[in-house]
Amino acid sequence: MINAEYLDVFLDESQEHLQAINDNLLRLEQDPTDLSIVGEVFRSAHTLKGMAATMGFEDLAHLTHNMENVLDLIRNQKLEAASTVLDVVFMAVDDLEAMVTDISSGGEGKRDVREIVSQLESIEKGESVAVSEATLSSSQKPSNNSLQEQYDDFEATVLEQSMEQGYSTYQIKVSLDENAMLKAARVFMVFDVLEQVGEVIKSTPTAEDLEAEQFDEHFLVTLVSKIDGEEIKQRILKVSEITEVVVQEFDIASISTKVEEKPIAVPVVDDGNVTEKVESQAKEIEPKKTKSVQTEMNKTIRVNIERLDVLMNLFEELVIDRGRLEQIASELKNNELNETVERMSRISGDLQEIILNMRMMPVEQVFNRFPRMVRNLSKDLNKKVRLEIIGAETELDRTIIDEIGDPLVHLLRNSIDHGIETPDKRLAAGKSEEGTILLKAYHSGNNVFIEIEDDGAGIDREKVLQKAISNGVVTEEESAKLTDQQVFGLLFASGFSTAEKITDVSGRGVGLDVVRNTFESLGGVVTVNSELGKGSVFSIQLPLTLSIIDVMLVEVKEEKYAIPLSSIIETAIVNKSEVYSVHNQKVIDFRGKVVPLVFLKDIFEVPGEHSEEEFYSLVIVHKGDKVAGLVVDSLIGQHDIVLKSLGNYLKEVFAISGATILGNGQVALIVDTNALIK
Repeated sequence: MINAEYLDVFLDESQEHLQAINDNLLRLEQDPTDLSIVGEVFRSAHTLKGMAATMGFEDLAHLTHNMENVLDLIRNQKLEAASTVLDVVFMAVDDLEAMVTDISSGGEGKRDVREIVSQLESIEKGESVAVSEATLSSSQKPSNNSLQEQYDDFEATVLEQSMEQGYSTYQIKVSLDENAMLKAARVFMVFDVLEQVGEVIKSTPTAEDLEAEQFDEHFLVTLVSKIDGEEIKQRILKVSEITEVVVQEFDIASISTKVEEKPIAVPVVDDGNVTEKVESQAKEIEPKKTKSVQTEMNKTIRVNIERLDVLMNLFEELVIDRGRLEQIASELKNNELNETVERMSRISGDLQEIILNMRMMPVEQVFNRFPRMVRNLSKDLNKKVRLEIIGAETELDRTIIDEIGDPLVHLLRNSIDHGIETPDKRLAAGKSEEGTILLKAYHSGNNVFIEIEDDGAGIDREKVLQKAISNGVVTEEESAKLTDQQVFGLLFASGFSTAEKITDVSGRGVGLDVVRNTFESLGGVVTVNSELGKGSVFSIQLPLTLSIIDVMLVEVKEEKYAIPLSSIIETAIVNKSEVYSVHNQKVIDFRGKVVPLVFLKDIFEVPGEHSEEEFYSLVIVHKGDKVAGLVVDSLIGQHDIVLKSLGNYLKEVFAISGATILGNGQVALIVDTNALIK
């Protein structure tokens, strides 16, 4: 049984080395003559091979060894780093990633890599390599080893009894579109189909992991059924966003119910030297590397993210109690108590900053997967595209990092498919044949901005308008009054698409509305700027964290509401005589702009008498370029508050995004200004 402590270190470092290999191979493709890059790739592959051999993952070590041989030829200038050669190396890296993923989910890292090893060996022998379609898709096919997956005694007994009763046993591999926005929903639909034709015995990953979307693009299901395998396949393929289904029948007799446990020897470090090594390949691990890793481990501690979540929840309770103490101290007017509370507030403020920083992660974690995606997609579309990344070290809260990956993938694919032109069209327009996409992240105040800018064809304003009118999104009368910014905003309308034809990349009429909704659910805002023929910029504004936020507390009758400061332009007091009615909507002329008023007492049906004051207290809020004035009874002031969910029971409450507990124990609801402006 592999020691879990060593396994965690192995997985973390393997993923780092694979990411380094990916990044450096992309650099090498841009500059094939730079042998220093080959050296970087070779070192990462060499270390990965040694670690895999030491841990006993022989398939992983074997494939890395073959890849290392090809890299060695390139390093010694015996082989040119041509695109066809790198295509095969990239596919080998994909297989390595799949094996590491299998190990992380509890597997043994087994995989049928004969096809890709054969390709690598052909390159070693100097034979011309033509990457066949079969090879390209080999990484999507389940290996024999994955089909001979280990089952526990109960599962094996069920399978044996099913076979005796005339049922067939199928191992089904289902692959989702890599850009599927709602993976868990697709999995549910697949399981619904399977339960109609038979009984699901096992899934890999587990049902819980599938529901939590903790898997890549494919998953395995063991099914017993009396229906033909081809018919099962066709039924599954009817589920949208399923790209491939492999159904394989196998004999229950070939399954072993016992997992053979082999003792694994691990390196023992004594005074910086490895005193015991397993396998001949393990001897190749450099002592200097081992020592540097050991030193690095002394400086850092790996902490389970769930522990940080618990720490954050405890601190949130502390923030609530801090607010209560501050209120009590101000009421009692005791100097010693005031001084103590002020000191506690400063210390807890520093503690808050440390805890929030511990939860921060660089957006690099998301950005790292985009260069490979852009490379593959540009090849599929016969376009030349260069991706430039700026500000990858910019940090965001982990909860936000987890959510932004898929929407950013969709925006990037949109830029490559709709934005960047083909080389001949770019040359005809006087541009270089290679298009550029700039992916940029930066801090500004309490927000992080992510921008995706391309130098492509830009957005055709008239084409968007005509499509919007034909789809009934706007009328012709309304369209004449729209600004450029408002027209580009129509791209985010539900079901809107300007694609001439449906492709695997985009043009399904689904996507940008989901992208906008995802960012807005995180408290973000998406805007678009474009110039026809010059290019487009999609800009996303996101809050640094979702847990503790700055708000303006306001009062409406006897109730208190919190309005996020990130949505507020300013506060104001206006005379009722300055309020006008336009189309049954009360508005004011505020700094030369017509601003509609939203009365919170009406929206939330707050009981109480109407105010006889001659003035309205307003909070001017915005969503993109749209502005509204929220009418309240009084402004209390700015506060740090802990955002608490209303739970599943109250998840559909209009214009309320959560709640917080104030210092006096009263609950204040947090206003969703985006919903009000809509």
